[in-house]
Amino acid sequence: MRDIAALTFVTLDGVMQAPSMPDEDRSGGFDQGGWAAPYWEGVMEQVQAEAMAEPYDMLFGRKTFDLFAGHWPDVEDNPVADMMNAARKYVVTSSTQPLAWSNAQRVSGDLVKGISELKSREGPLLQIHGSWQLLQFLIGQRLIDEFRLWTFPVIAGSGKRLFADGTMHQDLKLTKTAPCSNGAIMSIYRRG
Repeated sequence: MRDIAALTFVTLDGVMQAPSMPDEDRSGGFDQGGWAAPYWEGVMEQVQAEAMAEPYDMLFGRKTFDLFAGHWPDVEDNPVADMMNAARKYVVTSSTQPLAWSNAQRVSGDLVKGISELKSREGPLLQIHGSWQLLQFLIGQRLIDEFRLWTFPVIAGSGKRLFADGTMHQDLKLTKTAPCSNGAIMSIYRRG
């Protein structure tokens, strides 16, 4: 059995929406996109060392998959890109549009059954990057085993929060934490 780990960038007030680019996700009128970009240099080395050094498969919602697929296949001479491009990618989608990234496989239908089946297979850790809607579903179903959070010294004020209103109580255990030189903090939590 393998675990699912959510690798997520959040603001101090818990917003995970559009960390990279201004136009990444403007849904709900969100105009703070790109809030994490000024901190990438200090954070990405830690992300690579702490969360992306070991082999992993990836689990995506369709929108995040399309964003990643539009970028990572073209990145060369980069160990993170090499790992991501080699990883098996599971995409939760009802769309029949082709999945334009190597090693991608569609997941649809009964998601609890399908994702539980993915967890029961032999293989590396399943990592989720972004994918807010999928995360909300998985959190509600208690299918996430570990939260790998990078909290940035930013207050967004509004936007999609990692733990949205109505999230059920769960006990988590802090297993590792470390600051970045730029004020961001890594916190890794396991489900209790």
